[in-house]
Amino acid sequence: MDLSIHHITLTVANVESSAQWYQALLGDAEVVERRMEGWRRIRMAWPSGLVIGVTQYDRDTGLASFSHLNAGLDHVGLRCHSEAEVKEWANKLTRLGFIHGPVEDAPYGRAVTARDPDNIPVEFFCPKP
Repeated sequence: MDLSIHHITLTVANVESSAQWYQALLGDAEVVERRMEGWRRIRMAWPSGLVIGVTQYDRDTGLASFSHLNAGLDHVGLRCHSEAEVKEWANKLTRLGFIHGPVEDAPYGRAVTARDPDNIPVEFFCPKP
């Protein structure tokens, strides 16, 4: 079997602000909204095939914002095809006024990371050849 990730859905505090953030960063997407008792989801699909959903639950758990130190998701990694593309994303993050780290040189690739409105790290990553 050849498996790949079809989509990722994130729990967020506010679906509108999260959907706006992701579309400001990644461009306009095809948007589908879904509501069920107790939650609301905005699903965004980009022409590249990337699909991200953001879900807001009615029940407030009283938990603080996302922390990569808790069990579960650590970060979302989006593939870039070159170091230059990683640098382009870093520049776009700066132009949008989104706080981000430096372009990092890891032993296995280059990356730049920003955090969405819920503090979830979003990494633009290019593997080394």
